[in-house]
Amino acid sequence: MTHITKHLEDLQQRIYSAARATGRSENEVSILAVSKHHSVTAIKSAIRAGLADMGENYLQEALTKIPQFGHEITWHFIGRIQSNKTSEIAQNFHWAHTIDNERIARRLSEQRPTHLGPLNVCIQICTDSHKSHGGIPPEAAATLCAFVETQPALKLRGLMTIPLPENSPELQRAPFKILRELRDDLATQGHELDTLSMGMSADLEAAIAEGSTMIRIGTALFGPRPG
Repeated sequence: MTHITKHLEDLQQRIYSAARATGRSENEVSILAVSKHHSVTAIKSAIRAGLADMGENYLQEALTKIPQFGHEITWHFIGRIQSNKTSEIAQNFHWAHTIDNERIARRLSEQRPTHLGPLNVCIQICTDSHKSHGGIPPEAAATLCAFVETQPALKLRGLMTIPLPENSPELQRAPFKILRELRDDLATQGHELDTLSMGMSADLEAAIAEGSTMIRIGTALFGPRPG
């Protein structure tokens, strides 16, 4: 048994416990393995353990890894998106989680190769006053959702947030509640959103309690990042 296999078993138990505590099924929560700064060897171990979704924050790092794998991985871009990086993201990833303006959305759509099908996207929402992680305020979400839905090479999947770290479960849940309630409000306006990308190694229980469908996990799977 590799350390990743053991870590995955522990993580799955945490997901099971968190889901059952709030009346959810663990099958409603998927794991996005955050492989940034981790080696190709570590990613291969994660694949053998049964993981198929990998998240990368840094484009140049990701571009050295992606060609070394076939179709067994679904690649998610989860870092800040700069205009000069949209072409490579559109060509190499299956998902982009951090859409926060119309210009980026338009460029991703225009630069998406037709044969790859639509790029799955989430709109990043800033759910606290700390803006360094990026994202738009909740009140701007409906307008951006509507714009993304006009882009032929994009498929709007949901919302994403990266809140400030907190130690208290109650404080951890607060931003996730904002995202869930926003998703519910957008649904009443006709926007089909099946994904809440929220929760990481330290706060996944709070995220699951508030309805997360995809948790982004690095340390709890791979261990501390090298360097």
